[in-house]
Amino acid sequence: MVEPARFLVHYHEIGLKGKNRRHFEQLLAQRLRDALGPEATVRLLHGRLLVEAEPGRADEVGARLARVFGVAYFARVRTAPVDFDRVAEVALELIEAQPGSFRVRAKRANKRLPFTSPEAERAIGARIVAATGRPVRLKGADVEVFVEFYEDEAWVYTSAQRVPGPGGLPVGASGKVVVLISGGIDSPVAAWRMAKRGARPVYVHFHSYPHTSLDSLRKTVAELEVLARWHGPARLYVVPLADVQEEIFAHSPERYRTLLYRRFMYRIAERAAEREGAGALVTGDALGQVASQTLENLHAVERAVAMTVLRPLIGMDKTEVIAEAQRIGTYEISIQPQQDCCSFLEPKRPATKSTPEQLDRAEARLDVPALVEAAWSRAELRRIEPAD
Repeated sequence: MVEPARFLVHYHEIGLKGKNRRHFEQLLAQRLRDALGPEATVRLLHGRLLVEAEPGRADEVGARLARVFGVAYFARVRTAPVDFDRVAEVALELIEAQPGSFRVRAKRANKRLPFTSPEAERAIGARIVAATGRPVRLKGADVEVFVEFYEDEAWVYTSAQRVPGPGGLPVGASGKVVVLISGGIDSPVAAWRMAKRGARPVYVHFHSYPHTSLDSLRKTVAELEVLARWHGPARLYVVPLADVQEEIFAHSPERYRTLLYRRFMYRIAERAAEREGAGALVTGDALGQVASQTLENLHAVERAVAMTVLRPLIGMDKTEVIAEAQRIGTYEISIQPQQDCCSFLEPKRPATKSTPEQLDRAEARLDVPALVEAAWSRAELRRIEPAD
C-alpha cells in the first residue's frame, strides 16, 4: 500500500495566544481544510498540524499550504518508528542528494519517551557519521535533519523540505473588513495584508460606466480571483458612481472634486459594512502618494463616516508595494491599463490640503443621503472564486 503524502505544519503567532490558543488552532485547521478540500485530512496535534493527502496531490497540497495565513512553515515528512536506527535510515535517504556537513535537530512532543532531545540528536547523528563519514557542524551546516517525535512515531525532514508559509493569523480570526478596491496596484496588497492579520475581506468596487470603460472592473475581478487563492472565495459589491460624480461636477468646487468622490465612496462602503457586519473600512492609501493622500486630505475625507478606516500601506513606498504585489500574484494584472472612476471629471488642480469643514461646505448643495441611497440601491453583489 502506498503511503499518503504527509506534511507537518507549524505555526508561530498562534502559539502566543495563551488561553485562546485552542480556538486559533481549530480555526487554522479549518482554513487548511477549506484550502485543501475533502480529499486531504487535517489532524490537530500538540503545537502542530499533520496534513495527509494522496501522493499524486503532493505538489498541489504544498502550493496551497504556502498560501494559508497562520502557517509559519511546513515540510513534507517521512515517518519512522521511535527507533534511532530506523530514523537514521530515513535521514540518510533524505540527505543522500545533499552533500556537505550536517546536523540533527530533535524535538519530543511526547515527554514520556526514555531519552532527551540532545540524546536523540547525538545518537542519530552518530549513526549518520558511521554510515557516511560526513562531518557534523552545529552552526552553519549545509543540511539540517529535523526529527520530531510524537507518540509512537517520528517525523523526519530536512531543511530542503522546509517551506515558509505567509505567517500571520488564520482568516476569520479578526472579524470582517470592507476593502475599497480599484483595480490598481495598492488596494489588493492592502487587502492581502489585512487577510494576513486574520480579517475576512469583503470588497467594494466603484465604476463610472458608461463614461469610462469597465476595464477596472475586469481587472478587479481578476485580482480577486488571485486573492481568493489566499483567503478563500470573495464577496464583491460593484457600485456605479457616475450619477454621484455628475452631481458633484454640477454643484461643487472643482478643486475638491476627487475628495468628494472619495467621501461618497466611503459612505457607500460603510453601507456595505453595515450589511456584512464588518468592523472597518480598508483602503490602499499611502501617505503623500497623490494629492488626495496628504495627511490633511485623508483626515477630511474619513470624517464623512463614523466607521474606522484602516490603511495597511500608509508608511510604505511604491517600490515596497510593487514587490509585495509581485509576491502575491496581482501585479501583472494591476499594471494593465484602465480608466478608474476617479479619472472621470478629474480636477486639473486638486486641493492638497483641506479640512472637514471645507468639504462639508463643498457638499452643501448636494442631497448626500439621497445620492448615497441611489448608488447603493444599484449595487451588484458577486461571488468571486479562486483562480485555478
